[in-house]
Amino acid sequence: MSSGKERPVSPYHKPGFYAEALAKGRHRDIVGGRWEETGLIQMQLLLHAGLEPQHHFLDIGAGSLRLGCRLVPYLRPGHYWATDLSGDLLRRGYEMEIADKSRLSPDHLIEDANFDFPGLPDTITHALAFAVFTHLPLGHLAHGLTRIRACFPHLDWLMFTVFTVPDDGFARPHRQPDGVVTHPDRAPWHHRLSDVLATARAAGFDPEPRETELPRGQLLIRATPMGGR
Repeated sequence: MSSGKERPVSPYHKPGFYAEALAKGRHRDIVGGRWEETGLIQMQLLLHAGLEPQHHFLDIGAGSLRLGCRLVPYLRPGHYWATDLSGDLLRRGYEMEIADKSRLSPDHLIEDANFDFPGLPDTITHALAFAVFTHLPLGHLAHGLTRIRACFPHLDWLMFTVFTVPDDGFARPHRQPDGVVTHPDRAPWHHRLSDVLATARAAGFDPEPRETELPRGQLLIRATPMGGR
């Protein structure tokens, strides 16, 4: 008999999760730990992909600005935007991690629970969703990519990460190269690579898996809008 309570789609969707963690001063820990290592890897990925200071960048699922604290000094003032499920977490990151606040207006930090991108300009040229879709089922990936494609007509590329598994291992828990165990029916979620690529194409992107070693064994996908801008 069902208890009537549905499991949250991810730990981040659990009621009170952010309030409790922030009350304990854990704004760095709750975005996955490994703050310095992961932030530097994210920055290196973007620089290697050709991100330049004049580009307009969107950090999707930015959390407490693990990437933002490095990227804001690099980009021209006002060229960094961030979204996250928790506006409180974004604001704590701004307060604690952004050294030169004159380069980033708090208005550029957008609470967004459903990839609605409220208040974001259509001038975004590049975007990253790092360790976002790893916590969501495939339907959320489809919705998120479709919204990104529709909202940002000037996008050159989007990069995002997922967990993938061999087709014959999809139905059971899978231990990723970096040790994390992923699942087909709960977070952290894994998917068949073929399903991820098909989902991206259906949303209007040309997806390209990249051979890059990432924390937790995530796979990086570079997605270029079909037909150009």
